[in-house]
Amino acid sequence: MTTTKAVRVSLLPDAVRREAFAEASRFRGEFYECLTARRDELFELTDAVLCADGAVKTPVDLTLLPEHRRGHGAMYGGLNHGRLDTDRLRTVLAGLPLPRFDGGRLVLAVDVSPWLRSDAPCSAERLFCHVYGRSKTASQFIPGWPYSFVAVLEPGATSWTAILDAVRLGPADDATAITVAQLRGVVERLIAAGQWQSGDPHIVIVSDAGYDVTRLAWVLRDLPVELVGRVRADRVMRLPKPPRMPGVNGRPPKHGPEFRFTKPETWPEPAITTVTDTTHYGRAETQVWDRVHPRLTHRSSWLDHDGELPLVEGTLIRLKVEHLSKARDAPPVWLWSSKTGATPDDVDRFWQAFLRRFDLEHTFRFAKQTLGWTTPKLRTPEAADRWTWLLIVAHTQLRLARPLAEDLRRPWEKPATLYRLPPARVRREHPSSPRLPDPCSQTQRRRPRTSTRRQEQAPGTPLRRRLDRQTPRDPQGHRQAWKILVDKEQAKHFIWLRGTGRR
Repeated sequence: MTTTKAVRVSLLPDAVRREAFAEASRFRGEFYECLTARRDELFELTDAVLCADGAVKTPVDLTLLPEHRRGHGAMYGGLNHGRLDTDRLRTVLAGLPLPRFDGGRLVLAVDVSPWLRSDAPCSAERLFCHVYGRSKTASQFIPGWPYSFVAVLEPGATSWTAILDAVRLGPADDATAITVAQLRGVVERLIAAGQWQSGDPHIVIVSDAGYDVTRLAWVLRDLPVELVGRVRADRVMRLPKPPRMPGVNGRPPKHGPEFRFTKPETWPEPAITTVTDTTHYGRAETQVWDRVHPRLTHRSSWLDHDGELPLVEGTLIRLKVEHLSKARDAPPVWLWSSKTGATPDDVDRFWQAFLRRFDLEHTFRFAKQTLGWTTPKLRTPEAADRWTWLLIVAHTQLRLARPLAEDLRRPWEKPATLYRLPPARVRREHPSSPRLPDPCSQTQRRRPRTSTRRQEQAPGTPLRRRLDRQTPRDPQGHRQAWKILVDKEQAKHFIWLRGTGRR
């Protein structure tokens, strides 16, 4: 039996603890109102995830906890047939207290995490998800359900994030279009909730190299946001066009000379150069060029653009960090921001916000390894969506309960400072925290009903249900191929043609 050592961290004022208790209680009540079908079961299942001892291995084990007062059949029924008003829940999440950077600035991060289902041939709407291996050349594609998350980042050395939205990408969805709609909805809900008002600093949105940051900046240009994204190290961009000399005839050029990331001889003198000594990353050096833009063409996300292609200018940053990775000679990181005319303070804010983007990876790992996000073997994508939103609510309750938690650390763990408890240690103390209100009806666990047909059979013989037809197999979706298909019958015909080699 593992022993724990309780360390009091409740050094916060009583007013702060009362406010945290009231905020967590209010959120639980609003979440209960967002459940429109089988609400008691889904609510108790969320509490069981928080109060389970250790990592969640399978959802059926949660039905044995005291917080889950119903049978295991109710758990399956809630995941398969329950209903959750996600639009209302998104509005509730946007109105909660959110972490902010210096000056009250909000920093959002967007990323995709897959729910791999390679062993589920009967599950619909699967895609080939890109998964990294142990080496750079060991990446592979595995069927699964990819989910796009948007979360608010927190300053400082922490692994906490505030998840605001999650969308599952389907076979016929355009990832860039879904991301644009998702970010627009999140920003508009934050503005409607009073999280951003006129005169406040713009919201910073951080993304990785898998996103077309220039496309996002162009489509979201009417919102008070600043896009910061990593770009590949082999890109070729354009400098601003030179001033037109007098006496030169002909059409003026639209783009300036090339800026090749791999050829330093094409780099002009940087407009800004900064050097910062950090605590965790060592020495950070940046070189900045203003009004650098890509040369767009009518392909990829710009295929359906009407008229002349725009000129999306921004700030290009070359970041060289001493301890960004384990390699001694780590390559530099290239960042592009939609803000032009950036100051040295803006540059430092951009790359520091990008380094905080990796906190979202800690959230994904905590959701998968501790909360058991990808452990259930759910068949339908709708059930996977419900389970995903339940875990988002559970993670949000842990974030709101941070001022109420005590440090129940193991003997080999280091004591955590005030407000620096990681999510796993807050969840470890959650069952012993002050009792939060329970809006569920006090329905006791029901005994399974006996069937007369079961009594006529021999003792120990399981009651089997005859299936009228075999469950149809749904192939993993190929995004470009499924765009031209209308229904399942055409999909089957397409697969048959592909197997026979006909066209």
